Amino acid sequence: MSDKTAQLKAFERLLVIMDELREQCPWDKKQTMESLRHLTIEEVYELGDAILDNDLDEVKKELGDVLLHIVFYSKIGSETNNFDIADVCNSICDKLIDRHPHIYGDVKVENEQDVKRNWEQLKLKEGKKSVLEGVPKSLPAMVKANRIQDKVAGVGFDWEQPEQVFEKVEEELAELKSEIAKGKQDAIESEFGDVLFSMINYARFLKVNPENALERTNKKFIKRFQYLESKSKELNKPLKDMTLSEMDVFWEEAKLL
Repeated sequence: MSDKTAQLKAFERLLVIMDELREQCPWDKKQTMESLRHLTIEEVYELGDAILDNDLDEVKKELGDVLLHIVFYSKIGSETNNFDIADVCNSICDKLIDRHPHIYGDVKVENEQDVKRNWEQLKLKEGKKSVLEGVPKSLPAMVKANRIQDKVAGVGFDWEQPEQVFEKVEEELAELKSEIAKGKQDAIESEFGDVLFSMINYARFLKVNPENALERTNKKFIKRFQYLESKSKELNKPLKDMTLSEMDVFWEEAKLL
């Protein structure tokens, strides 16, 4: 692995290339923060996929793409004299120092939970009116629910034992079942949301990231279904013409692969 000098030199190389592209490339010259936004989101999702696949070579490449976007935004910010990459780096450095008084100050902590509690309290002292202000509105619902629960837990609004949370899951399931019996769609949707919210909360107590867990299941299902499709082609028999029993044979085979 490279030393600090080599790392800084590589970062400087990227900054120089960004300057050159912004001056000379028609596409790069045209970009704005708004035009880059959706591309940045896409790159972060691609990084997430690589992490879940444990493809470290791909993780390296996707981190480069994300870093490029950070440098790109900073370059645009420098052109309007609002901020540059140094301001971005110093801003996060200052925040990290301020939010870690147990490292850079005299605050004592016993564990990770103490650190998280201090983090949320410090944010409130910085002027935030609510611990939930830091949860982006545009986050996918499952990720947002997980972040909401994590943040309120940081200020002590939380269950004490996992068993209590599972009891809440069972309670919400019973309420959903009751509304399904009544047949009122709005109420069913509301209770279904409560079930999901409580399950996400339970995942937190199990130290499971619900987004990662569901995406792993998505990937598993896709692989098994594609195996089923391949067998369907081998038999020259479309899936729509196969019985569930026939499909189940190949599904069980896929589970063993």
